[in-house]
Amino acid sequence: MHAPYRFTPILLGAGLLAAGFIAPAEAAARETGKQELKQTGKQGAGAADVARWQQAAQRVSILRDKWGIPHVFGKTDADAVFGMIYAQAEDDFNRVELNYINALGRLAEIEGEKEIWRDLRMKMYIQPESMKAKYAASPAWLQQLMNAFADGLNWYLHTHPEVKPKLITRFEPWMALAFSEGSIGGDIESIDLKELERFYGKRPAPALAALGAAKGFDPEPRGSNGFAIAPRLTKGGHALLMINPHTSFYFRPEVHMVSEEGLNAYGAVTWGQFFIYQGFNDRLGWMHTSGGGDVIDEYLETVRERDGKFVYQYGDGERPVRAVPIVLPYKTASGAMASRTVTAYFTHHGPVVRAQDGKWVAVKMMDEPLKALTQSYTRTKARNYDAFYKAMELRTNSSNNTVYADADGNIAYFHGNFIPRRDPRFDWSKPVDGSNPATEWQGLHEIKDTITLFNPASGYISNTNNWPFSSAGASSPKRQDYPDYMWSLPENARGRHAERVLKDAKDFTVDSLIAAAYDSHLTAFEPLLPQLFKDYDALPADDPRKAGLGEQVAVLRNWDLRYAAASVPTSLAIYWGQDMVAQHGARARAQGTPAVDYITSSLNGEERLASLARASSKLQADFGDWRTPWGEINRFQRISGAVDQQYDDSKPSWPVAFASANWGSLASFGMVAKQKTKRIYGDRGNSFVAAVEFGPRVRAKSILAGGQSGDPRSPHFSDQAEMYSRGEFKDVLFYKEDIEKALERRYNPGQ
Repeated sequence: MHAPYRFTPILLGAGLLAAGFIAPAEAAARETGKQELKQTGKQGAGAADVARWQQAAQRVSILRDKWGIPHVFGKTDADAVFGMIYAQAEDDFNRVELNYINALGRLAEIEGEKEIWRDLRMKMYIQPESMKAKYAASPAWLQQLMNAFADGLNWYLHTHPEVKPKLITRFEPWMALAFSEGSIGGDIESIDLKELERFYGKRPAPALAALGAAKGFDPEPRGSNGFAIAPRLTKGGHALLMINPHTSFYFRPEVHMVSEEGLNAYGAVTWGQFFIYQGFNDRLGWMHTSGGGDVIDEYLETVRERDGKFVYQYGDGERPVRAVPIVLPYKTASGAMASRTVTAYFTHHGPVVRAQDGKWVAVKMMDEPLKALTQSYTRTKARNYDAFYKAMELRTNSSNNTVYADADGNIAYFHGNFIPRRDPRFDWSKPVDGSNPATEWQGLHEIKDTITLFNPASGYISNTNNWPFSSAGASSPKRQDYPDYMWSLPENARGRHAERVLKDAKDFTVDSLIAAAYDSHLTAFEPLLPQLFKDYDALPADDPRKAGLGEQVAVLRNWDLRYAAASVPTSLAIYWGQDMVAQHGARARAQGTPAVDYITSSLNGEERLASLARASSKLQADFGDWRTPWGEINRFQRISGAVDQQYDDSKPSWPVAFASANWGSLASFGMVAKQKTKRIYGDRGNSFVAAVEFGPRVRAKSILAGGQSGDPRSPHFSDQAEMYSRGEFKDVLFYKEDIEKALERRYNPGQ
């Protein structure tokens, strides 16, 4: 087989660049013969564009409250979209643009050749011509929203000439389809970049049996918590909803958008999108958690070369492999532009992304951006459960579960939404035989046939990225009633914790629901510590560890397993747990077992005691005493608006008591970035959090990591940081009269 790419570096002249008509990376794409984004270069706004933008701006009012939260009021939904996206650009245009650079597969044009495989992964699914065709085929109302999205961003750039985009100097309406479901890259990011490079960067290996193994231990799980409480368990007799996404910090800002066409949505919006992703309106609310059903399948394709072309086995015959040249411009080390062309391969199952056991592996996943965008937007305008259910029937929310509550007193749960119907004879957790027609998807399951709950007798619903079979106590769905592919993740420590704080509670209020969501118990240590105590007690009296670890063990014996900023045992236990994971994570991965589960079930006494000794030594070396309180170690810091945050022990920070979700902390605070400091600085976990009561007037409280603005010069860059670090919430200003009382600024976009 020939190598599936050809490498063609092209260095560009400066004629068009000097003329100011197109961005450098745009020139690279044009020089390589690809016109894929020909309208994203700087082309100067025409008079008609400017007049249209000005008219739209006059129909929009942005009211910034005392926290800098934008409340956008427009005559039409399109006007509200125009103003909302403009406000996002004001708060952090860098993140807005970067999300689209990534979604369009153009990251290497600003970051260099190292990102070409990420770009290839995106371009296997996101092709501008295809997106433009989908835009043209979309209904008029949705086109108007996409037009307003592009107009709002272009009006921002027109009125802020000092802002210099990295790449995209003009936004087009179809770009809204490049990511339409809330998570950047979404399902596409499940494709392993190293294996993609191994396949397309080199000749495919004849056998790669180790591929597809579980990824390494994630220092902080990607996930979220969602709770819904029925009226009979609340003090006010109204349904409550806890919205608690665990994302990278600053991934979503807080936004309110209102129109005279019935839109009145408040919540978290992913930078660059024009719909509230997790939030509520005056009648109902929705919270997404990841980890629903199995929605992505890999097919083992038997490929042969015939007459210089590839074919693959299907049934009793063969089909041609589709070969598609994909141009990947990138910035060189010198700053000049070059380009690589990769011939990507596709079967009818999807793109080929790696090889295994002498076969090619094609990936099949949901690929309906138009329906996904429609569902993402229409749910924000639903007025009751039936209308919300109708939006869910589009079945294009492929990466999320949904926890729901409304003003009629209903609570509900949807475990996944896009669930392909499959033959249960096959193990869908592994690649299946692509040559066997019986492995084809057989349409999608109707929602009524998926794992759902509606007003369970327990009176509560929870999901913590765990399985659905503990979501409502005794009222939970039963595992035997559903095929295994309808759920993908097992129970976790947060799930056990959530069940404990919800099952016997009553008279919930907004404040007590927040308290439950921040309950300080660390459930993962419940089985771990008794093992350690048994190991220690079994040591001979003359063993040096008996004296050397005696005080540490005594501190842990007296611990109530609750985190606190002043707690020494919290520090010791977490450092002990982290050391066990670091030492034995590779063994866990080899078995396909979560690392925390592995250290609970598979370590011996010698290993547990050795980790405690190392943890004590590390605390002693880093902080001068292993008896250092947790709040001295675990900190929140925001000193830069950069996407790639850096941390500094010498600069101001705030103590944070809540801990990594790995240890069962419902309120999640963990560090994913490589630690270069002695202290732990959280960068993933609780980000935008809100608790909502759906009474005659909606009442809510919220908190945002740091603040609304990404600009360190803004008073709203870190004005919520201290409250965030203490788990304190602010009142949501949902009604206009309340916004007016706390108004900081009122203006039209462009003023």
